[in-house]
Amino acid sequence: MNTIASVSAFHRLLSLPEPKHPMVSVINLSKSIFLEDEIWKGFVNKFYCVALKRDAKGKIRYGQGHYDYDKGVLSFTAPNQVQYLDLHNMECGAGYLLIFHEDFILKHPLAQKIFDFGFFSYAVNEALHLSEQEEKYLIEILDRIDKECQHIDHHTQDIILSQIDLLLHYSSRFYERQFITRKNNSHALLAKFEKFINDYYSDRAAEKGLLSVAMIADAMNLSPNYLSDFLKIHTGRNTKEHIYEKLINKAKEKLSATELSVSEIAYDLGFEHPQSFSTLFKKRTQMAPLEFREKIRNN
Repeated sequence: MNTIASVSAFHRLLSLPEPKHPMVSVINLSKSIFLEDEIWKGFVNKFYCVALKRDAKGKIRYGQGHYDYDKGVLSFTAPNQVQYLDLHNMECGAGYLLIFHEDFILKHPLAQKIFDFGFFSYAVNEALHLSEQEEKYLIEILDRIDKECQHIDHHTQDIILSQIDLLLHYSSRFYERQFITRKNNSHALLAKFEKFINDYYSDRAAEKGLLSVAMIADAMNLSPNYLSDFLKIHTGRNTKEHIYEKLINKAKEKLSATELSVSEIAYDLGFEHPQSFSTLFKKRTQMAPLEFREKIRNN
């Protein structure tokens, strides 16, 4: 599965100059030209994306479902979710994309609550129609984020994150008022899986030990092989890879937002031996845990 790892890489695929901020960008679609590239036939990225589109037509494949843009203008995707774009059968229209890297929110409360916004889930796959006034609210926020990206200082991150938080809360209001979720069995199963793995690391993982493929499969009344095959087809990654991804993300949150020692973090995540945690973290991030903490806090 192809991976778009950075905001800069995404800019290049849209024929845009380097972003003003390395981890956040507001992209004007009218100034973007999607390069003809094999990557669009199946990819994941490492950033969150909020798409506000006008006059968009066609469907973007998202997991095994589609985002339907024929009647909607607002949609959301999260990191590591499989997407497919058929550039020959869609019209992007005008509008904006807000993208922000998953690491950008690590030291902010948003890192803990972003999955509370259900529209980032696979279970929600229909774009939302906005009124003229609602669209105006969101464009004003996007404009403030774009302007803030143009001069980076020690206030920039907090200001941008506060605006992203505001945008997401407005979006939540709009969804609650007028959005009807369409679900099929696959989307319901994916949503159940996402909820289980998120809840596990939010509730006494230290007491329950390391999360395993067998534990998840048992909780979902599926065989481990079936679960892994299902996830591989729908997300591009098997169950173990999802577990590792969640472990590392939780570890990053604790390293950046707390003063816990590496050993304490390891035990909190269910490891019996801190060395095992440190080995996995370094393998997945190319940095030791304390190196990561120092890098994040010096940025």
